[in-house]
Amino acid sequence: MGKVIYFTGGARSGKSLQAERYILNNNYISKIYVATSIPFDEEMRARVEKHREQRGEDWITIEAYRELIKKLTPFSKKGGVVLLDCLTNMVSNLMILEKEYDWDTISMSEIKNIENGIEKEVRELLEFVKREPIDMVIVSNEIGMGIIPAYPLGRYFRDICGKINQLAAEYSDEAYMAVSGLQLKLK
Repeated sequence: MGKVIYFTGGARSGKSLQAERYILNNNYISKIYVATSIPFDEEMRARVEKHREQRGEDWITIEAYRELIKKLTPFSKKGGVVLLDCLTNMVSNLMILEKEYDWDTISMSEIKNIENGIEKEVRELLEFVKREPIDMVIVSNEIGMGIIPAYPLGRYFRDICGKINQLAAEYSDEAYMAVSGLQLKLK
């Protein structure tokens, strides 16, 4: 029933703006913005404000990174679209904010448990969208094209994001990559 539209790209590549334009060009009446970031500092608060101004006033905003099905269910029967911005922040928050770990000594089995929990959360969300009369536009950073992080947490984050991005792309009906403000259709 619902469609998944996936936008990926590097930092400051234009992916959020392209996702918002996609929604505006498709004339969705009901628009929900799921903000997954937690603005810890002034720089992040400024980014959040810029995105809020860019979207305008006719959006419902949900600030959350977990249990999104519960938060979206009251809106799902009305149709419309959800903009999830961004999946990378969601993964980061699920990795770091849920429980404190020593990332330098963590076992590979614990990493696998963390990855499985994140994958379960995201897969259930994607399956929810597919069976409900609501579309979801997902924005996510492509972080696997740079250098290999020198520290364990960076490598685990990169690897888990890569797997979750693959999952989002697999479920997507359309997929795009933003590069230097340009849009490349992948699917």
